[in-house]
Amino acid sequence: MFNNKIYYIILFMLLGCALSAPAQLALSLDECIRIALSENPTIKVKEMEITRVDYSRKEAIAKLLPTINLSGQYTRNLSLQTMYMDTPNGTMAIKMGSDNTHAAGFQAQIPLVVPQLWKSIKLNENQILQNVETARSNKLSLVNQVEKAYYALLLAQDSKRVIEENHATAKLNAEIFQKKFDLGAASEYDVLRANVAVTNLEPSILEAENSIVALMLQLKVLMGMDVRTEITPSQQLSDFRGEMYARALSNTLGSDTTLANNTSLKSMDLQTDYLKKALDVQKMAWYPTLSGSASLMWHSMNNGSPVSGLRWSRASNVGLTLAFPIFQGGQRYYKQKQAQIAYDEMKWQRENLERSLRMQVETQNDVIAKNLKQIESNEDGVKMAQKANDIMQQSFKIGAASFIQLRDTEDALMAARLAYYQAIYNYLVAESDLEFVLGNTHYVK
Repeated sequence: MFNNKIYYIILFMLLGCALSAPAQLALSLDECIRIALSENPTIKVKEMEITRVDYSRKEAIAKLLPTINLSGQYTRNLSLQTMYMDTPNGTMAIKMGSDNTHAAGFQAQIPLVVPQLWKSIKLNENQILQNVETARSNKLSLVNQVEKAYYALLLAQDSKRVIEENHATAKLNAEIFQKKFDLGAASEYDVLRANVAVTNLEPSILEAENSIVALMLQLKVLMGMDVRTEITPSQQLSDFRGEMYARALSNTLGSDTTLANNTSLKSMDLQTDYLKKALDVQKMAWYPTLSGSASLMWHSMNNGSPVSGLRWSRASNVGLTLAFPIFQGGQRYYKQKQAQIAYDEMKWQRENLERSLRMQVETQNDVIAKNLKQIESNEDGVKMAQKANDIMQQSFKIGAASFIQLRDTEDALMAARLAYYQAIYNYLVAESDLEFVLGNTHYVK
């Protein structure tokens, strides 16, 4: 009975440890990007900025509505104003006013014709569009960063695996030579040479492990995840191999290689439109404005105590105010000239940016095409290196090849495999950069 209790206690302890152990999330590239787009703080801030500017637009529209104020005023006259009048009997002094003056009521104003304000509202609408495009630009940039971080992590993992396999082979060779040396069938030099081959690979493994840790942290930060969360990629670089040619054909030979969705050009177009509207605002400063006003007031004047003997009288009025701007020292003229120059500058900047982006598209297309050829070449290289290594291993077993020759073929195979994964990585990064320039990623509309 006592032994059964101990058994159940140990069982529950092991179950508790298993439940408390952090679960490792296996995430694909698609899942990493979607998490980043929903959890990255930068994206959230930009979306909040869109809301803020929308409130600013509503504030500008509110300026077209009437403003109504309730006001009250009390005045205590310490000395009354004296008015002098000349009469046939001499000068007569007359005191004007009373000790206390009360006033309360409503005042309203409404802009009727305000061309400059109307144009200013268009500026706020343009700012909303600019912030929307900025948010889209940040999302495109984030997708690009997550993709490259994910690909770099896969490259580090694949490189580590290749080096570890070579290290395991070298370690096995060292053990074999040690046994042969113990039996007197191998020299001490062979043993030392085999052990050196093992130790030479260990720094590379350590470097790959450090790269994996750093890239994993970078990916978590981009995704807006807690760095203590355990994640691991659910894909390898070779998993992208089957789709590369189809995507490359779409990117390099398809019709969707225009810059219509490029976020930099879109942002500059919106800025140009903003400057055009800002120029219109300055032009509207030359136009007259018309505003209406109305008031409903109650007044009371009395002497002595300010709270007794109050006699209220009501007064109301409505009116129109027409203002013609005539002269302001040349301010409007120079502001308009500044706005015109800024607008002209932006047009030249856009033209230069478009040339630069077209060059980037051509460059990335060229890089993608070269990387595809490099992948094919490296595939053949891996096959030849593998075949050469197999032949050398057979030759080594029958004593027809030296250990140095065997290690050379093993190192050549490792280098060929590393170059193959590097070529896949280079292609994927170039493809991601091209999608960013074109703004065509399906993750962001």
